[in-house]
Amino acid sequence: MVDILHRVGAVGSVDDIYKTLSTVDGLAAWWTEDTTGDSAVGGVLKFRFPEGGFDMLVLESEPGKVVRWEVVGGPDEWIGTTVRFDLHQEDEFAIIMFGHEGWREQVPFMAHCSTKWATFLMSLKQLVETGAGDPAPNDVRVSNWH
Repeated sequence: MVDILHRVGAVGSVDDIYKTLSTVDGLAAWWTEDTTGDSAVGGVLKFRFPEGGFDMLVLESEPGKVVRWEVVGGPDEWIGTTVRFDLHQEDEFAIIMFGHEGWREQVPFMAHCSTKWATFLMSLKQLVETGAGDPAPNDVRVSNWH
């Protein structure tokens, strides 16, 4: 198994970050505008993009600490993987330790997804620091996969 890992800091509080990760409106403001579903533990969030989408079962959601999902719908490579956001405060920075964990193998699509996660995490940072993110469909296109 292999994982995608990123560390990002945003000037703000872990509570600010948590709100962007634990509500449909917060997620739609930095990842994809087409976000629906139930963000409570046990609920399923649906994220849609022009080229496809993902369904995430909410496994864990602890204010100011962690949000964790299991991918239950989407591309075969994603099914059964988990997405984790661990949060902690370092001075004025809210730190996000991000992991998209449990990939069966390292494939070109994984590398693409790693780059896309990085761009979306920058969108989250921008949202917290300025009040506006760049969610899909306004995100950075990194290849022919979008």
